[in-house]
Amino acid sequence: MRKRNGFTLIELLVVIAIIALLLAILMPALQRVRKQARAVACQSHLKQWCIVWSMYLNDHNGSFHPGWAPTSAGFLPSHTWPNVLASYMKNEKIRFCPTAKKVRSEGAVDPYAAWGPRSAFKMTTGSYGVNGWVCNPSMATGDLYPTRGEPVAWLWRTINVGKGLTPRIPLFSGCCTIDGKPLKADAPPENVTDIADWGSGGSEMKRFCLARHEGAVNVTFFDFSLRKIGVKELWTLKWHREFDTAGPWTKAGGIRPENWPQWMRGFRDY
Repeated sequence: MRKRNGFTLIELLVVIAIIALLLAILMPALQRVRKQARAVACQSHLKQWCIVWSMYLNDHNGSFHPGWAPTSAGFLPSHTWPNVLASYMKNEKIRFCPTAKKVRSEGAVDPYAAWGPRSAFKMTTGSYGVNGWVCNPSMATGDLYPTRGEPVAWLWRTINVGKGLTPRIPLFSGCCTIDGKPLKADAPPENVTDIADWGSGGSEMKRFCLARHEGAVNVTFFDFSLRKIGVKELWTLKWHREFDTAGPWTKAGGIRPENWPQWMRGFRDY
């Protein structure tokens, strides 16, 4: 009797079909695991940034950097966090969220694009940014940017604001540029790629409202805690001293699910 070697065509097709079925079942689970791993790595980076900020603030009696604000010499890049924190930051990898390592000129697409490169900064690129309202410029009165209405009286200037407030004030977060100063009426992005890059004006909440982690943003706070914040929850945080946490883009302020852009409607309301 002739001995049979190998598979028949039908058997081979059955094996291929089984493998394809298993891949179809496993791939979504693997993608979820990969996304979760990136979110955890992002949180790890931000925890290290908390240490960096803590060291800087300890060296400056709790006062923040001057920031990107007008001075008698104009706007000084040397006053921005990518420059003042450079000597404290020892691990280059923490400059980037794992979902946003490349800049737009390298083919990255928002919201998965890092900001930069900016030659005026010692840290030329990154994918995190600071709450611009924390800064401590030399200005004592007036508006930082009169066209948007940004009174310097709203600035936090120092980390020493009282324990009751510290868990509510954003410090550092995923961001499409180096900073942003959200206002209560700032509109959300109309679509997932509608971000407001540096110098573009308009809603600066868009700079933080990034769908990098399945409808959430990793945010550090004044007490150096880290929380996963829903993209709609951003409007309930205490960005500046007079920020209305029950403003028009919150449930308390009367927003309805259908008022949000289509891409945000499935996310949790706050």
